[in-house]
Order: sequence, then structure tokens, then C-alpha cells
Amino acid sequence: MCLAVPGRIVSIDGIWAQAEIMGVLSTVNIQLIHNPTIEDCILIHTGCAIQKISIENALYLQELLSELNIEDDINGYS
Repeated sequence: MCLAVPGRIVSIDGIWAQAEIMGVLSTVNIQLIHNPTIEDCILIHTGCAIQKISIENALYLQELLSELNIEDDINGYS
């Protein structure tokens, strides 16, 4: 299964950005998105930003992923 996760760009250095992903900073490649800027919300797949998204969509996806993680903990899959 493939999964893209939401993140927010906090700094940019050329084709690389530091993105905050659910409280964790990660380096991501931003070559695939048009005109990336600090504070943009993005979808990240295998270390690459693949699409800009709205803040509303980013928050919704973060909430959904958090709920899935809670379900895994309850079912013993952590």
C-alpha cells in the first residue's frame, strides 16, 4: 500500500525543504511542486513533495492518520 502524508514546509534550501510532519521535521525533495514557499502544506510520498494542499485538507488528513494510529494501538499493532 502506498501512502502520502501531509506536511508543512518550514524552510527551503534549493530543491530541499525541511517539512514538519505531525510534529517531526523531515528533509523532503520539493522539485515536483510548482513554486514551493515556506508555510505551504504539501503531500509527501517517499521523501518527495508531490502536491500542495489546503490547510484544511492537511489538518483533516493529520486527524485521520492519528485516529488510525490509535486504532492500531488498541488492536495491538503498534
